[in-house]
Amino acid sequence: MLAAGQVAPAISLPDQHGNAVTLDSYRGRRVLVFFYPKASTPGCTQQACALRDVAGQVGDTAIVGISPDKPGAQLKFDEKYSLGYPLLADTEHAVAEAYGVWKLKKNYGKEYMGIERSAFLVGADGRVEQAWYKISPKDTPTRLLEALGR
Repeated sequence: MLAAGQVAPAISLPDQHGNAVTLDSYRGRRVLVFFYPKASTPGCTQQACALRDVAGQVGDTAIVGISPDKPGAQLKFDEKYSLGYPLLADTEHAVAEAYGVWKLKKNYGKEYMGIERSAFLVGADGRVEQAWYKISPKDTPTRLLEALGR
């Protein structure tokens, strides 16, 4: 698990438009990197829309979502809810593994591997400022605003 002060693992993934996005491209500004299990599902929609709704209150802090969905599914999610920030496709879950959020999950007695909803505030220097594992959809924007002193 990542902790405050650690260098955030590198990110280089396609966004919903197929453009490569890297964590290094945000160097010099803070970025909230949040991981969600599946685009357009109820909890993920609640989380993504809540972050969209506070985007105007976070100043220069960027918001970036990551899930195992393909870019096409990310694009539909973005367009349906007018999210307006990059949604990255981690189809091989390599980035999720690097952040420690690719976990064994259980649902209705079945076990499978998937994303543990989590969020990370990465500082302008590329180091983790805050790591929130197992965060709820509604707490994500609240924790972000608190960490930014808003």
